[in-house]
Amino acid sequence: MTAAVHSDIPARLDRLPWSRWHWRVVIALGVAWVLDGLEVTLVGSIGAVLERPDTLGLSAGEIGWSGSIYIAGAVIGALLFGRLTDRLGRKKLFLVTLVVYTLGTLATAFSPNFAFFALCRFITGLGIGGEYAAINSAIDELIPARVRGRVNLAINGSFWIGAALGAGLSLVLLDPRVIGPVWGWRAGFALGAVLAVAILLVRRHVPESPRWLMAHGRADEALRIVETIEAEVRAQHGPLALAEGRVAYGGGHHRSPSMREVAHVLLRRYRARSVVAVALMVSQAFFYNAIFFTYALVLTRFYGVAEDNVALYIFPFALGNVLGPLLLGPLFDSVGRRKMIALTYVLAGVGLAFTGWAFMMGWLDARSQALCWSAVFFLASAAASSAYLTVSEVFPLEMRAMAIAIFYAIGMGAGGFVAPVLFGVLIETGSRGAVMVGYAIGATLVIIAGLLALRYAADAECKPLEEVAPPLSSEIGSTGIGD
Repeated sequence: MTAAVHSDIPARLDRLPWSRWHWRVVIALGVAWVLDGLEVTLVGSIGAVLERPDTLGLSAGEIGWSGSIYIAGAVIGALLFGRLTDRLGRKKLFLVTLVVYTLGTLATAFSPNFAFFALCRFITGLGIGGEYAAINSAIDELIPARVRGRVNLAINGSFWIGAALGAGLSLVLLDPRVIGPVWGWRAGFALGAVLAVAILLVRRHVPESPRWLMAHGRADEALRIVETIEAEVRAQHGPLALAEGRVAYGGGHHRSPSMREVAHVLLRRYRARSVVAVALMVSQAFFYNAIFFTYALVLTRFYGVAEDNVALYIFPFALGNVLGPLLLGPLFDSVGRRKMIALTYVLAGVGLAFTGWAFMMGWLDARSQALCWSAVFFLASAAASSAYLTVSEVFPLEMRAMAIAIFYAIGMGAGGFVAPVLFGVLIETGSRGAVMVGYAIGATLVIIAGLLALRYAADAECKPLEEVAPPLSSEIGSTGIGD
């Protein structure tokens, strides 16, 4: 076994002032959530259109199933590509997963029937699921610790920029004066693929994570990347502060951990963190997918909204979801992770319960329903984003992407897959009381998750990743971060 390598690369990355280089990374990588929001909203906005006999003639149940099949693809994609991300590197996988997404969404535009449509949604989900694992791990390892919370929340919240874009596209493309419903929904998916190709060209210039390179014995390459980043930042901000703290990467241990080792870390070493991660991911997945995948059906069936006007009601919903992480995000770095996760989860659950009750009692119309959702999801969006932040920063570097994938898969499999199907069935009953049962389940889940986080979540705010969860192959030096 070779001697351990002591490196100050993590400290050098964390002490960098915010710069144009960081903005490029955030835009190139964070746009993955814009794409996901675009996909989900297109399906949500055109759900009623796809029921028409001159399009695909789907039933409400089939629309619900298409959402669940998309989630199933995302779950499998996260597990498959998450494992490869830890083995082969962040950069290779965030390029591959974007290609898979592009092919899937482009093929969706040519769907002749439900079976083909469902298959394309599955492939698209594969790419998006892989993106979550590769992108979250890369972002956390490249962004300075002092702003990691707010940046991660803002990026995850950008899903709703994609949602607004999807709503706007559907509104324009479904307009008979532009393309119309028969062909407009196909054009929307094709345009999503064009956007993905443009992003792929930008993303090629994002470097591999120096932290990942160090853990895999590629110290020289890591050093070259950091020196290049520092030179660019120095040119913008002048001399840089000294980096304090070194991490010792164990000699000879340059492989990804086995699944048995991953299981040991999750179930033994960080058991409490794993319980919190499961609760946060399952509850937010059910909460979001229950409401958003069936939003168009609620508007058209219970409020009589015309199918070509559904997208108008997405905008206030998306606005609340974008503003929540942006405005509340800094508090996750200053007030702290545990307090803010608990606060946003519990208040979102209470808001959902009251809004669901008002819906059941018939006190709302389409406009006031949309405004209520906007207020509820101002909180819920920050809460859901903090779930992804939590699973990406509280486990060791060598298994970070796999940990993200596992908890994403559990959350989306248990909450995301079940919710659209369940709500599709509940909505088909035509009973507001039946739909309220689903809302009550979602509210209960997020409130319980918030209380668990208050008790057991890690205090990771402003701390280097290596202090929150030391690499499996390292120990913190006596003069470094862990003292």
